[in-house]
Amino acid sequence: MKNQTAVDAFINGGVIAYPTEAVFGIGCDPDNDIALQRLLALKQRSPEKGLILLAGDFSQLLPYVDISQMSEEQRSIMLSRWPNGITQVLKKSNSISPLLSGKFDSIAVRVTDQSDVVALCREVNRPIVSTSANLSGLPPAVDWPSLDPQLVVQLDYVIKGATLGFDKPSTIIDVITGEEFRS
Repeated sequence: MKNQTAVDAFINGGVIAYPTEAVFGIGCDPDNDIALQRLLALKQRSPEKGLILLAGDFSQLLPYVDISQMSEEQRSIMLSRWPNGITQVLKKSNSISPLLSGKFDSIAVRVTDQSDVVALCREVNRPIVSTSANLSGLPPAVDWPSLDPQLVVQLDYVIKGATLGFDKPSTIIDVITGEEFRS
């Protein structure tokens, strides 16, 4: 980890570890394909799976999603679930990197009230990519001291804050169909 801030690392295409609602996440700038490729390689994650975007407020997600076909009721239900540990699947914008959405025509997004993430997203004025801070198949870290040392040496910054104390990773719900993928 270089002598920089989380914002510097994000802007410079770095990969960052940070607290979420239940576990530590790792992420990067969703608009930087080199950072996305590095994140996927570091995580040993297939690009087909897609990634989650975590934002401090819904407006930061608008460039990445297409809500034009949503009814007013669907929008209202979606917004009523945030901020919270609920990830929602929305139709993706055609302008986003395929590394974000994987093989899907949708993207998973979440608005959080975890203060470190909210502050970072406000500072860079966009969401951060979010995937659990672990190598694929291994348990995620629940706090920064339990981050895998193999992972830490490859990170550009670790935000040493606390999770919100949720007891499990976020529920994932399809906004249009109501289907729960993870509860």
